[in-house]
Formats: sequence, C-alpha cells, structure tokens
Amino acid sequence: MQYTITVNGTPRSVDVDGETPLLWVLRDTLDLKGTKFGCGAAQCGACTVHIDGHPARACQTPIATVGKAAITTIEAIGQSKIGQHVQAAWIALDVPQCGYCQAGQIMSATALLERTPAPTDHDINEAMSGNLCRCATYTRIRAAIKQAAETVRT
Repeated sequence: MQYTITVNGTPRSVDVDGETPLLWVLRDTLDLKGTKFGCGAAQCGACTVHIDGHPARACQTPIATVGKAAITTIEAIGQSKIGQHVQAAWIALDVPQCGYCQAGQIMSATALLERTPAPTDHDINEAMSGNLCRCATYTRIRAAIKQAAETVRT
C-alpha cells in the first residue's frame, strides 16, 4: 500500500505493507541508517525517533499508524537548537563507547530537554529509562544531558 509520511521535514512516499515497522521503512526503504535495530521489542531504545516531537520506538510503530505525524530521525536532530546542543555535549564529553545505542539516547535526551529545559536527576532517569547502553556509559550520558541543558539556557 502507498503511504506518504513526513520524515525530517520532507514528504516521502513509500509502498509497503501497513504493518511494516517504521524502523524498516526508515532503514530499508528510505535508506536512513541512523536509527538502529536493537531488540525489536521496544525495550532497548536504539530505534528511538520523534513522532510529532515525542520519542517513539520505531521497531514497534507500524507505518499505517503514522498518518500525517512529523517524524524526526537522528539524521535531522541537529537541525533544532536543542538537538545541536545535545550532539555537541555528546562529543565534548566523549559519551559513546561502541556507539550503537547513541542515536536513540540522543533522540530521547533531546525530547527531554525540549519539554524540560532544566531536568533534575529524576527527570533524566524517567526520560532515559527506556534506553539501554551495553557499554554502561550512563554517567557520561547524564553529564552530557546536564551540559546540554546548561548551554541551551545560556
């Protein structure tokens, strides 16, 4: 079936089965490889994208449910001021180790700072609880979120 979805500000037409997860439409049909497959069960957060500004797990989002919502992927997160600050903090604090989960981490962190400009540790824990890091860079992730929040506010 034909679907027109808006990805990173651009309408894109895809011809896929309606049950196809958004993750596979992004990666295989639209060749946007930044969104990662982790678990396939919405448990690890590697596939996190924004749907109308809210973090969502692309592995469990059927393309038929997207409708006219705006989808933002890691490829375009740096187009927002907050996304730029989050990415800069990730680099400055050398957050990634293997890097596999980092796209999802950045997407969740950006969504957090968009709704909570000065997050507490509790806010960070809540927002990031669905994002797992096999390398356990959680301390650096938290520090990067706090640094990004500070630089956005100044």
